[in-house]
Amino acid sequence: MDLIILKNTKNMPIKIIFIIIFLFILFSLGSALFHLVTKKDSEHSGKTVKALSYRIGISLVLFILLYIAVITGLIKPEGIGARMQMQKQQNIQNTNTQTP
Repeated sequence: MDLIILKNTKNMPIKIIFIIIFLFILFSLGSALFHLVTKKDSEHSGKTVKALSYRIGISLVLFILLYIAVITGLIKPEGIGARMQMQKQQNIQNTNTQTP
């Protein structure tokens, strides 16, 4: 059990950054909800739009960073989809090596 924890510690800083960015997204969404619910005047609706705009921008930054991290190999996808893709690649490699 300890080996699994130590094995994944080299990618922890990037994962922590992603978690912090995700928390900023949730904070922005909560702020927009607060301004939407509290008062219905134009000042608060402007704050709602601004908070939602920040959320969209932060979400785009998070998506781009995740894409770069996967492409560069900082993060390796795990799960059913990744296993299926690996099996497809292995099948292709096996068929290429078997055919003369």
